[in-house]
Amino acid sequence: MKNVFTFLKKLKSNNNKDWFDAHKDEYLAAKEEFETYIDDVLSGIKKFDKKIDPSLTGKQCAFRIYKDVRFSKDKTPYKTNMGASMNPGGKKSLTAGYYLHCEPGGSFLAGGVYMPEPDMLQAIRQEIDYNPAPFLKLMKAPAFRKYFKGLDEEDKLKTVPKGYDKEHPHIEILKNKHFLVSHYFTDKEMMDPKNLKNIVEGFKAMYPFLDYLRNAQQK
Repeated sequence: MKNVFTFLKKLKSNNNKDWFDAHKDEYLAAKEEFETYIDDVLSGIKKFDKKIDPSLTGKQCAFRIYKDVRFSKDKTPYKTNMGASMNPGGKKSLTAGYYLHCEPGGSFLAGGVYMPEPDMLQAIRQEIDYNPAPFLKLMKAPAFRKYFKGLDEEDKLKTVPKGYDKEHPHIEILKNKHFLVSHYFTDKEMMDPKNLKNIVEGFKAMYPFLDYLRNAQQK
């Protein structure tokens, strides 16, 4: 991942088209390195998650580095990270899946469902309401706890979601608007070839969580 981090650090200080065009070869080398890395991650994931298409490639999972600045106050044209979403149905699928984010000073793996549509959010909350035991069990599993301390609570409701009682035993879980978990890595860890194993193990530990969410999404 050395090329990836070297390029992204330079890009952060030179986020303009002229510099990017002049360093296009460096970008392409970093892009290829990242996509190859995602191929290796996928090889590990496919061993335990049979819902991932066997033919899915890193290139298909990686997001573009070009930003859509039409509605943004920040008009810098490029993202200063490289990310990939590995989901059943492809990177734009709403099905619970895996995400890897590479950014100097802010790399992480994550997974779950981000910004689900109202019907999907309701289905997930309903599954936790009706069938909480498997969810609570997987959240306490040692393999899971090694990487994840619990749900990310970004945008969590401060009030009770419609249709639920404030005395519900799992109301704090049901207040979540996203159902995500994440684990951060240092730059040094990300550039260590041995860290690939940690990433795959983190995703494997996450798999029961994703499987629970996928079952909820299908009901």
